Amino acid sequence: MAKIPSRGSVVFDSKMLAARKSTVEDIKKKNECRMIYSEAEEASPEHPIMILDNPEKEMKHHQNGSFVSPERRNSFQYKIDDMLRFGDVLAIDRRFSSLLKWLGENQLYVRLSGKNTDEGFAVYKIRAIYRDGNIQTGNDAFLQMVIGRLLLSRPEEEKSAADADEDEEEQDDLILSDMSSIMDFLSCAAETLPANIRRWAQRNILMCKTTAISPEERRHAQRALSMMLQIQWRGSYFASIDAEEARRILDEELYGMDQVKQRIIETIIQINRTHTLPAYGLLLAGPAGVGKSQLSYAVARILKLPWTALDMSAIKDAEALTGSPRVYANAKPGLIMEAFSQAGSSNQVFIINELDKADAVGSNGNPADALLTLLDNLGYTDNYMECMIPTGGVYPIATANDKSRISAPLMSRFAVIDIPDYTPEEKQVIFTRFALPKILKRMGMQPEECVVTDEAAAAVVRIFASQPGCRDLEQAAEHLAANALYQIETKKVKGVVFDAETVEKLLRGESV
Repeated sequence: MAKIPSRGSVVFDSKMLAARKSTVEDIKKKNECRMIYSEAEEASPEHPIMILDNPEKEMKHHQNGSFVSPERRNSFQYKIDDMLRFGDVLAIDRRFSSLLKWLGENQLYVRLSGKNTDEGFAVYKIRAIYRDGNIQTGNDAFLQMVIGRLLLSRPEEEKSAADADEDEEEQDDLILSDMSSIMDFLSCAAETLPANIRRWAQRNILMCKTTAISPEERRHAQRALSMMLQIQWRGSYFASIDAEEARRILDEELYGMDQVKQRIIETIIQINRTHTLPAYGLLLAGPAGVGKSQLSYAVARILKLPWTALDMSAIKDAEALTGSPRVYANAKPGLIMEAFSQAGSSNQVFIINELDKADAVGSNGNPADALLTLLDNLGYTDNYMECMIPTGGVYPIATANDKSRISAPLMSRFAVIDIPDYTPEEKQVIFTRFALPKILKRMGMQPEECVVTDEAAAAVVRIFASQPGCRDLEQAAEHLAANALYQIETKKVKGVVFDAETVEKLLRGESV
């Protein structure tokens, strides 16, 4: 006998059950947000941050609204003609998943800039605004910083195969200085940090929240977090360099020195095959004034990396580099960590000026010893930060006047390039084509107002023949230009022509 269902119950036959199951699966499938696997470094309609459902194409180019709570799939809530609308998130760039969740949880009122496409409303810009449409300065600055970081980031598993950044990145204008912004940043962009730094950041946040530490220790932890999160952590993949472009950049910085320039390019061009930085940094050794610093800056331009500089002549003990422990009230990070923070990037050219003065042993150890772990690219630990800082993206370039004063352990970390002094002929060309025009431009003078004959230029070189480099030539050019300007202003002449005799008298301090 068939069972009679009780009143109020519903009987599902096999067809109804199958249909119900199909409907649930369709809804579940519809609710899934597709991930966009993009590595574009700029958002655009072709490479959007996300795509919203907009079948009627009613969303404007600039659409105001807010993302609702996560349980509603982070739908975008907006109004058209005072009627509330919802645009579901159909697809999102995988790098922005955490940011979308944060926007939904905080319901930040935003303006989306986008374009209606066949797939939906392609969002490529998000601004934080007030209800009246004005920009929320603080929230928007934070939002733009996070979006910029996410666009430059690469998922951990993709970094080794991805193309490297070929554009010089800009530092973030906003400094994460308060705990609220620090925690928001970690909620939105924690994946842009190396794994060990993510764990370090969580430990320091817990430390800041506990009452078991002193206000001073809490202040140090917050400062360390602010510095660390200010750094854009990049991958270890570096793009190939153009050898012809590299030579052009070097020629812009310095005249002559063809063999030196070729040796520099030969050293760094290894990157074209390995896509990693060379195993050894550069040590540029030579007399003062020959352009060692200019060559260092040129290499940074070639590699498309920011640079920071460290002057070893002013460092007398290792603690200045390694930082002091936080247990001290006046504790502070070391100069190496400060350089990372100032550069705003983990990938950088680290210029160490006057390396031959690094062996001055102080009360807290030898500064040269503190450089070794940085130069080995195995990771550097700062006593204040209490964290291992990855250094795989750091390319060190050192300069020195006397390489015989550099210890063997330090020398072994560099490819040494000796830079000779210029010949008298080269110095005359440098004075005529570069030093004098540079000074005249800086002083707002025309070339015809200060003319130095070839014989006079040769006399300038003879006077400073005993001095290495070209700094004295530039000072001489400034002296002559200043004298010419004085005569123009006082004697009302149109210009001054300097011959060899006049130049010798002026530069030797004799009356003319």
